[in-house]
Amino acid sequence: MKNVVVTGKTIDEAVRKGLLELGVGEERVKINVLEQPSKGLFGLIGAKDAKVELELIPDAMEEAILFLEDVVRAMNLEIRIERKSTREAEELHLHGPELGMLIGRRGQTLDALQYLTNIVANRYSDKHVRIVLDAEQFRERRRKTLEALADRLAERVVRTRKEVVLEPMSPQERKIIHTQLQHHAKVRTFSRGDEPNRRVVIVLR
Repeated sequence: MKNVVVTGKTIDEAVRKGLLELGVGEERVKINVLEQPSKGLFGLIGAKDAKVELELIPDAMEEAILFLEDVVRAMNLEIRIERKSTREAEELHLHGPELGMLIGRRGQTLDALQYLTNIVANRYSDKHVRIVLDAEQFRERRRKTLEALADRLAERVVRTRKEVVLEPMSPQERKIIHTQLQHHAKVRTFSRGDEPNRRVVIVLR
């Protein structure tokens, strides 16, 4: 947590100096007046400036990005983080070489990092923050792969008349399968099992 102590002829002047030093607006700080200004004898002798302490209020997304930067630095990776706000979530897109290490097998490492990033962000927010972490459009590519998989397996269920049980998936990936087949005329889906081994099941209607 960053604090600065500044002085000025008035409290307002000291606060302005502190805000300038921190590079933020007044809504991002807590102000603690350490010393009131005094004019001194005849306005000259013993005059004292105001002294204030400004405490920077952490921003949830800034803290999330700092956390990610620390992680990739520890992994000796050079990555650029791009932030994008949508109606559903705050998105952080990672760009750079060697992103496979951050994505992991079928996105498992990326999912784990996303989970930790959400924990960090919500520690510094008084309302729920949802962060989606992506790396070079992996989420979009994975979504298309899962949608195609859902269609193929639905055809298999119709052809063989036997249920198909998919491998364990994250809640987000299971939702993609359910959504892709929710209006299918001949099959339906449901989930079975407990986390982290919960699976999608495709059966005839």
